This record gives sequence, C-alpha cells and structure tokens, in this order.
Amino acid sequence: MKQLFFLLLFVCSGNLFAQRTITDTITSQKLNEDREIKIGLPPSYDQNKTQKYPLLILFDGEFLFDAFQGALSYGYYWDDLPEVIVVAISQNKNNERETDCTFDETTGLPSEKGADFFEFVGMELIPSIQKNFRTAPFRIVAGLDTTAAFLNCYLYKDQPIFNAYISMSPELPAGMEEQIPERLAAMQQTTFFYHCTAEGDMKKMKTRIQALDAAAKLVKNPKLNYLYEEFKGASHYSLVLHAIPSALYQIFAVYQPISTVEFQEKIAVLPSGYVKYLADKYAVLEQSLGLKLQIRINDFKAIEAAILKNKAYVEFDELAQLARKNYPKSMLADYHLAQQYEKTGDSKRAIKSYQAAFQKEEIGDLTKDMMLERADALKGALKNKKEEVIEETPPTEEVPTDAPAETPTEEKKSE
Repeated sequence: MKQLFFLLLFVCSGNLFAQRTITDTITSQKLNEDREIKIGLPPSYDQNKTQKYPLLILFDGEFLFDAFQGALSYGYYWDDLPEVIVVAISQNKNNERETDCTFDETTGLPSEKGADFFEFVGMELIPSIQKNFRTAPFRIVAGLDTTAAFLNCYLYKDQPIFNAYISMSPELPAGMEEQIPERLAAMQQTTFFYHCTAEGDMKKMKTRIQALDAAAKLVKNPKLNYLYEEFKGASHYSLVLHAIPSALYQIFAVYQPISTVEFQEKIAVLPSGYVKYLADKYAVLEQSLGLKLQIRINDFKAIEAAILKNKAYVEFDELAQLARKNYPKSMLADYHLAQQYEKTGDSKRAIKSYQAAFQKEEIGDLTKDMMLERADALKGALKNKKEEVIEETPPTEEVPTDAPAETPTEEKKSE
C-alpha cells in the first residue's frame, strides 16, 4: 500500500507539469457542421494565471499535432522555444481536407466549401479560442501539401490574421507562385514565412515551389522574415519531421537565450550599449510575439561579462536598474552596483553594496556567502593599504636625549 501511495503521488506530481490536451467539438455555422478540434495547453498554463501564449493553428490536425508537440516539448525543456497553445483541426476522418481546401481553378482563391472553411477559421475558431483561453496576439498556421497551399490564402487579406506561416510542400493552385511573393512584398506587419520541399517530392509540385522561392528571394521588405529549405534524402512525408523544428526555430529565434555565438558576434563587439541591447531584445520579444517575459538570469550574466570584457563599468548602474525591475527581492541589483564601485576603485561603497546584497534573496549562482567573502576581501585590502601608508610615512626629527645643553652666547654671558 505504501509503495502504491508513493507511485500515485509521483504520477500526480508529474501531471502538474505535463502538457494538458483537450479534445473538443466546435459547432460551425459557416460549415453547417460540427468539427472536432484538439487543444494542447502549455505545461505552465494552469500555474501561471496571468501569462498569455502565442496561438498555433494546425491544419491536418490528426497527424501534425503530435509531431509539433514533440518539437515544442523539446524546445520547452531547453527554454529555446516559448510555450504556445496548439489547436489542431480534424480534417482527415472523412477526407474533409479536400473539400475544406477547394480552390477556384481560374482565380486560385478559395471557393465553395473552401470559402466557408476559410471564414470558419478566422470568424469562428480563432474567436472561440481567444474567448476561452489566454492567447497572445501572435498567431501561426501550419499545413502540408493541400492544406499548406490553402493557408497561404490568408496572406491575401489586407490585414492577415496570422503572423507566421509554415507551408510544407504546398500543392499550389493556379497563380500562387506569383501572387504570394507580391503579397509578401506588401506586408505592413512583421511576417514570418517558411516553406519547403524535399529531394523526393513530386516533381510538378517541386518545380512550382522553387519558382515561388525564386520570386520571394527578390522581395525587399524589412517586415518579412523569410526561409526556404530543400531537404536532401527526404520524401514528401518525411520532410515534415525536418521542417517543423526548423520553422519553429526561425519564427522564435528572438526568444532564445543569448548564445555564445550571439555574445561573441553581436554583443561583445559593441563599443557600448550592452544593457540597451538586452532591454531591446526583450522589447522586441514583446512587440513581435506578444510575450512579456522576465529577463533570464543567464542573459544578465552575458551582459555582465560584456561589461567586464570591455571595461564599461559605468553600465553596471543601468544593469542594476534593470535587475531591480525584474528581480526586486533578489541580490542581483546590489551585486551589480558593488561590481561598479569595486571596479572603479570605490571600495567603501562596494563593501556597503555587497553587504546590502547579503540581506536579499539568493539568485542563480549568487549566494550570501559570496557577498560576505567579497565584502571581507575588500575590507582586508583597505586595512592592508592603511597599514602600508603608515609604514611609509617618514618619522619626525627628534632631539637626542643625550645631546649637550645649549652653550650660552656671549650676549647672555654679559647679561
């Protein structure tokens, strides 16, 4: 019984941190039918009651849901990818994907049930998810071949409802290889566009995908983040497992912690503005992905290293302000101030700052013992310096005690 109790406790504890999956049905007036959807909530969703999450809509939900969840879970573990809400639409139980993605053969635009499905996603599904879950204003859509081509149609809107597109081996309708580059050039909002093909892809599809890429590479739009890939040795279906992590890392590159390469090539080489770089990195994260995140401790350490490397000690004051804003109860801010004073030769203020840090909560690899040791080391250095000054001061001249008494002058004698 005791072993069974601990086993149950372990399972329940694990579930607290596991991703929660919900299977639901949404009644659509646009489609005039019920459509099954699967919703994957982030691991922290129930614990972090104020956090909002980007929304990832998956066409072909039956076989793309698990593939995306696997890549996302791996990214979550290393904090390389942000947690997202995944909504997968069922389209393969009765081959709905074919009618959902009906195109007009002349215009290449959604028609008949395809037009209804287009409106279902934008006017029913997304509003329903926004109403019931905490979503950030950043949306991604993904699909394969037929559905990959269909998702590109959302770019035709003057104000697209998606910010990022993952189009895997799209089976392009008439004119799309010319129309998509035109739309990418006209984008007024930051847009991520990923598409791909494979060595073993169908030749007819591959030729048109390559033509789309050739035209898209000519687009000069600062709002566009574009990536195209051809996977060697992959087939039409196996390319999915290559494409998913590549696309996710393209879209969420700004989210990733400061890497060694980023530090060496972008930060350490700056003449100044290291703290500004850090603040701007998280401001862009909030603006582009709708995520307001606490600055990572390791990112603080990277900027600290850049300041020390370039002897830009005055920036420690600005870094301390940022630390106090993000970790007000921790010793991080006082630690940075102490470093500034210590490096600029103000040992007395450095000691006081290390002592102030000792009174705060430990954080990362900063401990109370470390703060005391640094303060004590500075005190010892100050004491030794004072002793050296005293020893180096020359003694004042004194009259020897055995010196003869002054001999009276002739004037004194005459007196």
